[in-house]
Amino acid sequence: MTEEPNPNTSDTTRHHALRNRWLSRLTLIFIITGCLYLFYWLIIGRFHETTDDAYVGGNLVEVMPQITGHVTSILADETDRVTKGQPLVTLDKADAYIALKKAESQLALTVRQVSELYKNADQLASSLLVAQDNMKKAQEDYQRRRGLVVNRTISAEDLRHAKIAFDTAVASTALAKNQLAATTALIGNTDLYHHPQIQQAAVSLRNAYLNWERTTIYAPETGFIAKRPVEVGQEVNANTILMIIVPLNQLWVNANFKESQLRHFRIGQPVELISDVYGSGTTFDGKVIGLSPGTGSAFDLLPPQNATGNWIKIVQRLPVRISIDPKQLQKYPLQIGLSMTVTVNTRDRSGLRLTEVTPKKIVYQTQDPSSDLEKANSIINQILQSNAENIQYQPK
Repeated sequence: MTEEPNPNTSDTTRHHALRNRWLSRLTLIFIITGCLYLFYWLIIGRFHETTDDAYVGGNLVEVMPQITGHVTSILADETDRVTKGQPLVTLDKADAYIALKKAESQLALTVRQVSELYKNADQLASSLLVAQDNMKKAQEDYQRRRGLVVNRTISAEDLRHAKIAFDTAVASTALAKNQLAATTALIGNTDLYHHPQIQQAAVSLRNAYLNWERTTIYAPETGFIAKRPVEVGQEVNANTILMIIVPLNQLWVNANFKESQLRHFRIGQPVELISDVYGSGTTFDGKVIGLSPGTGSAFDLLPPQNATGNWIKIVQRLPVRISIDPKQLQKYPLQIGLSMTVTVNTRDRSGLRLTEVTPKKIVYQTQDPSSDLEKANSIINQILQSNAENIQYQPK
């Protein structure tokens, strides 16, 4: 009698074979995936360090007055774009204008007073010549009368009068010399335009002119106004912040990497940046331009003290400054504080971790105020030309 095959046993065998087949395939997929990842890590992955703890940084230009005054008008508001040299705030000009006119009149008066010193010096020089001639004449009269008194041609009284006249002429000559020396000490070795009194009055005029010009506060840099705490009618001084300007063409990224990621960081390494604003479809190119000399916690007002019994190690992060391609910033503008995802390519490890070169160029510069001094010097020259001639006195 033949035993019939069990259909359940056949199904179980097929089920185990199918399961083993799928397990083999999955194992093969995992092995291939692992090999691919290992290959990727060996060729690419181990040369890249990534962090999303990165934010856009930039310069915050504070607009502050250089003098004390009352705000009369505000010419720009928050989010406005301003250009370098554009008027932003004006202060009350009345007091500064009065001080300027007072300084102008004082310079004109000083020029005339110093001019009088030069004229007095010429008069005293002429007086000294006259006194010297009178002394010479008196001396000749006295010498002649001394010979005549021996022959009794003249009386002793005439000789005494001649001696008195000679002594008086000598004293007058000495007085004229002293007066000329005193005046020469005030004007000697200088001309009218470079006299100390005129220079002092000119400095006062320059200061008054600058204070008058500073009643209008200009934008020190091109950018966007981020804050405007000043209000019309407010009294401000040199420490008052009127506005804050952010130049969006001068941005960088501060990326906070873990200390375990910094081993192969070098200055000049290329960086790929992705902004949360534009997404992964827009990639910014950058370079590592410097590593901070300390972690963020090291510069806290109260730095952490780990010399305790319950110490727990915390991985520190070090800020790394990264530049951004200016052309990309023009096409895709960023704002300060935006989040970024940063990937540093550390394949080239021939550079330095810390820079050893001290930059000799001007890193950042605002508006040059030298043009205001040129205008002040123009006013000074006009006053000098209007009130005196360029007199040069040479002692005789």
